[in-house]
Amino acid sequence: MPNIKSAVKRVKTIEKRRALNASQKSALRTAVKAADQAVVATDVEAAKAALINATKKLDKAVTKGLIHKNAAARKKSRLAKKLNALSAQA
Repeated sequence: MPNIKSAVKRVKTIEKRRALNASQKSALRTAVKAADQAVVATDVEAAKAALINATKKLDKAVTKGLIHKNAAARKKSRLAKKLNALSAQA
Protein backbone atom coordinates (compact mmCIF):
# COMPACT_ATOMS: atom_id res chain seq x y z
CA MET A 1 0.00 0.00 0.00
CA PRO A 2 1.43 3.41 -0.94
CA ASN A 3 2.32 6.01 1.66
CA ILE A 4 1.91 9.12 -0.46
CA LYS A 5 -1.55 10.67 -0.42
CA SER A 6 -1.83 11.07 -4.19
CA ALA A 7 -0.69 7.46 -4.73
CA VAL A 8 -3.34 6.22 -2.29
CA LYS A 9 -5.95 8.17 -4.25
CA ARG A 10 -4.68 6.73 -7.55
CA VAL A 11 -4.99 3.18 -6.19
CA LYS A 12 -8.62 3.83 -5.20
CA THR A 13 -9.41 5.46 -8.55
CA ILE A 14 -7.76 2.68 -10.55
CA GLU A 15 -9.67 0.01 -8.63
CA LYS A 16 -12.96 1.81 -9.29
CA ARG A 17 -12.17 2.13 -13.02
CA ARG A 18 -11.06 -1.51 -13.22
CA ALA A 19 -14.35 -2.72 -11.73
CA LEU A 20 -16.37 -0.51 -14.09
CA ASN A 21 -14.37 -1.61 -17.14
CA ALA A 22 -14.75 -5.27 -16.16
CA SER A 23 -18.53 -5.00 -15.88
CA GLN A 24 -18.85 -3.15 -19.18
CA LYS A 25 -16.61 -5.63 -20.98
CA SER A 26 -18.63 -8.50 -19.53
CA ALA A 27 -21.90 -6.93 -20.72
CA LEU A 28 -20.31 -6.48 -24.15
CA ARG A 29 -19.29 -10.14 -24.36
CA THR A 30 -22.77 -11.21 -23.24
CA ALA A 31 -24.43 -9.07 -25.94
CA VAL A 32 -22.16 -10.47 -28.68
CA LYS A 33 -22.76 -14.01 -27.45
CA ALA A 34 -26.53 -13.44 -27.41
CA ALA A 35 -26.43 -12.22 -31.01
CA ASP A 36 -24.40 -15.27 -32.02
CA GLN A 37 -26.83 -17.64 -30.29
CA ALA A 38 -29.84 -15.96 -31.91
CA VAL A 39 -28.26 -16.57 -35.32
CA VAL A 40 -27.55 -20.22 -34.45
CA ALA A 41 -31.17 -20.61 -33.32
CA THR A 42 -32.23 -19.34 -36.79
CA ASP A 43 -34.53 -16.73 -35.25
CA VAL A 44 -34.21 -13.80 -37.67
CA GLU A 45 -36.17 -11.22 -35.65
CA ALA A 46 -34.39 -12.02 -32.38
CA ALA A 47 -31.06 -12.02 -34.20
CA LYS A 48 -31.74 -8.55 -35.66
CA ALA A 49 -32.61 -7.17 -32.23
CA ALA A 50 -29.58 -8.84 -30.66
CA LEU A 51 -27.33 -7.48 -33.43
CA ILE A 52 -28.55 -3.93 -32.82
CA ASN A 53 -27.89 -4.32 -29.08
CA ALA A 54 -24.43 -5.82 -29.66
CA THR A 55 -23.54 -3.07 -32.15
CA LYS A 56 -24.56 -0.42 -29.66
CA LYS A 57 -22.44 -1.99 -26.91
CA LEU A 58 -19.46 -2.43 -29.24
CA ASP A 59 -19.60 1.24 -30.32
CA LYS A 60 -19.87 2.38 -26.72
CA ALA A 61 -16.91 0.19 -25.73
CA VAL A 62 -14.82 1.86 -28.44
CA THR A 63 -15.66 5.36 -27.21
CA LYS A 64 -14.74 4.34 -23.66
CA GLY A 65 -11.45 2.83 -24.82
CA LEU A 66 -12.31 -0.72 -23.75
CA ILE A 67 -11.57 -2.26 -27.15
CA HIS A 68 -9.89 -1.08 -30.32
CA LYS A 69 -12.11 0.36 -33.05
CA ASN A 70 -10.92 -2.20 -35.59
CA ALA A 71 -11.75 -5.06 -33.21
CA ALA A 72 -15.27 -3.66 -32.82
CA ALA A 73 -15.63 -3.23 -36.58
CA ARG A 74 -14.48 -6.81 -37.12
CA LYS A 75 -16.97 -8.20 -34.58
CA LYS A 76 -19.84 -6.14 -36.04
CA SER A 77 -18.94 -7.23 -39.54
CA ARG A 78 -18.84 -10.91 -38.65
CA LEU A 79 -22.17 -10.72 -36.81
CA ALA A 80 -23.80 -8.86 -39.70
CA LYS A 81 -22.41 -11.40 -42.17
CA LYS A 82 -23.95 -14.26 -40.18
CA LEU A 83 -27.29 -12.46 -39.96
CA ASN A 84 -27.30 -11.73 -43.70
CA ALA A 85 -26.58 -15.38 -44.46
CA LEU A 86 -29.46 -16.37 -42.18
CA SER A 87 -31.82 -13.83 -43.79
CA ALA A 88 -30.93 -15.04 -47.30
CA GLN A 89 -31.54 -18.61 -46.21
CA ALA A 90 -34.97 -17.92 -44.74
